[in-house]
Amino acid sequence: MAKQDQDTEFMQKAINMANKNMLSKKGGPFGAIITRDGKIIAQAGNTVNIDNDPTAHAEVNAIRMACKKLKTSVLEGCILYSSCEPCPMCLSAIYWSKISLVYYGNTKIDAEWAGFGDTFLYEEIGKGINERIVSFKRLLPNKAILSFETWLALSDEEKEEIKNGSL
Repeated sequence: MAKQDQDTEFMQKAINMANKNMLSKKGGPFGAIITRDGKIIAQAGNTVNIDNDPTAHAEVNAIRMACKKLKTSVLEGCILYSSCEPCPMCLSAIYWSKISLVYYGNTKIDAEWAGFGDTFLYEEIGKGINERIVSFKRLLPNKAILSFETWLALSDEEKEEIKNGSL
């Protein structure tokens, strides 16, 4: 199968997941699929309301599943197919997981039109910390910094063991 045909097939599966998810009343009209080497590693819908979890977007759910299945937090070489352009939270998760490529169907403008707007989040991120709608107050900085100081004092080998979960 040609790469373009495969990409089209996986995108259609993400769209189907969004529709199935919505019609089964499990969540909103969002679906995501993660592949590696032409094979589906994870597929998920949005389960924010059914799970009472505001982070349970389709992309985040799929990333969690893929990481668990592959036993790693790094998804380099993986492709994410999303029924909609990822929101800022999902975009951050994509970057943190190091997914290599993202295909999406609907745009954030389409999402806004359908009542799933996140434009305000992009605006909030651009504001200074004291200008945001949610109040942010710094507390115990002298104590909090100790965690970073301890981290910096570790050897590279110890840091790698922690990152790999092998302690």
